[in-house]
Amino acid sequence: MTPPLILITNDDGFQASGIRDLARAVAPLGDLVVVAPDGPRSGAAASISSTTPVSVEQLPSALYPPQSALYSCTGTPVDCVKLALERIVPRRPDLILSGINHGDNASISIHYSGTMGAVLEGCMKGIPSIGFSLWLQRGERYEDHPLSTQALDAIADLCQRVIRQGLPQDVCLNVNFPAGLFRGCRVCRQARGSWSAEWLPREDGTFQLTGQFTDLEPEATDTDFAALRAGYTSIVPITVDMTAHDALGLIANPLAPLAS
Repeated sequence: MTPPLILITNDDGFQASGIRDLARAVAPLGDLVVVAPDGPRSGAAASISSTTPVSVEQLPSALYPPQSALYSCTGTPVDCVKLALERIVPRRPDLILSGINHGDNASISIHYSGTMGAVLEGCMKGIPSIGFSLWLQRGERYEDHPLSTQALDAIADLCQRVIRQGLPQDVCLNVNFPAGLFRGCRVCRQARGSWSAEWLPREDGTFQLTGQFTDLEPEATDTDFAALRAGYTSIVPITVDMTAHDALGLIANPLAPLAS
């Protein structure tokens, strides 16, 4: 029987510790193809290199599991997925994974995340896709708080279940881990949040993107940030359909005449 094929990418670059941990966690599940950016692409969201040619290079994979094939791409995480599916993988992947991101992608950060941009691309291609991220405080590094063996085992268990059972059409998963001891998972919804104070002036007259995140519903107990604050891993099902279905009946037909 042909083993499952897992395509792995990220937005921190193929050299990052998180993606190597992710590959090692799922190595027992099947064959791995890693196609990741040649450097950091944080904040790339679902962007594509529409005006710039992209190149890809196969590299030695000594730092990855033996059954891995490693490729470095000059494009974005979404470019990595598109290029891998069309030009690199030997067969259609059974699963697409992105991460483990060095920083969380909870709440509205999903909209900026290159990690989750790749996941959404895989989902739009009809392939079960999952993003993994680690919640770190400002100034902390992934290397200082690597995921525990129990957390990596939980990743493998979730991936094995998704390989066997699949995911609903147009649905992917956004998984965020808190740093420290693995206490279990909670399936929850995305918290409402906002970013402020996002630009830091520099001495040369330029501005550095930074920002302060605010949870707009800190008393809620069913959100991803509520789970993270309680020490649990959050699993948020996400859909690529951005239609506000509940609002369809509330929006008047813009071509209909106004009532007098």
